[in-house]
Amino acid sequence: MNGKWTDKAWATLGDSITAANGYQPLVQEALGFSTVQNLGKGGCPMTAGGDRDYGATTHMGKAIEGAPECITIFAGTNDFRLDMPLGTIETRSIYTFYGAYTTLVEEILTAHPAARLNLWTPLMRDKDGWNIFSVNGAGYRLSDYVEAVREIGRRYALPVLDLYGQSGINLLTLAHFTSDRLHPNEAGHRRIADMAVPFLNSL
Repeated sequence: MNGKWTDKAWATLGDSITAANGYQPLVQEALGFSTVQNLGKGGCPMTAGGDRDYGATTHMGKAIEGAPECITIFAGTNDFRLDMPLGTIETRSIYTFYGAYTTLVEEILTAHPAARLNLWTPLMRDKDGWNIFSVNGAGYRLSDYVEAVREIGRRYALPVLDLYGQSGINLLTLAHFTSDRLHPNEAGHRRIADMAVPFLNSL
């Protein structure tokens, strides 16, 4: 192992898919990261507010320890499910998805300017009546939150791993790649890792 990430540190922020620690060991083994900080919080959105504010991803940048060379943000599906307002790229309120996400990005880039920050879109889902066609209580589809992640990547010149658009995990394959049509099983985490390894290697 003599790659660019050998003996480097990686911090992963997100929801239950990150908290499950399924894709990280696979990526770590392939790329040689020395340590992985798992800052995922199950059931929590990116956006602040509500009864899950304690684990909102927007707050988790402050919990990053040391100076990891690579930092990944993988969130958005819970914001869709919990009807979090979207806002716009100019919104500064952490009580909107855009505002919470850009606040986190700016905090990380200020505290860790040398780190390679990268953003991952949510996966497709079809659980509890909430799928890619559903419109939530705030008036948005999951794809609207996905597009927000892509736009934030463009605004801050950050690479985006488009799991929503390119993973092959879709309404026809969710039964194979997930345990409940939302949370990845072993095959799902392997698919994520198979995409993440060349993506991170290209940064």
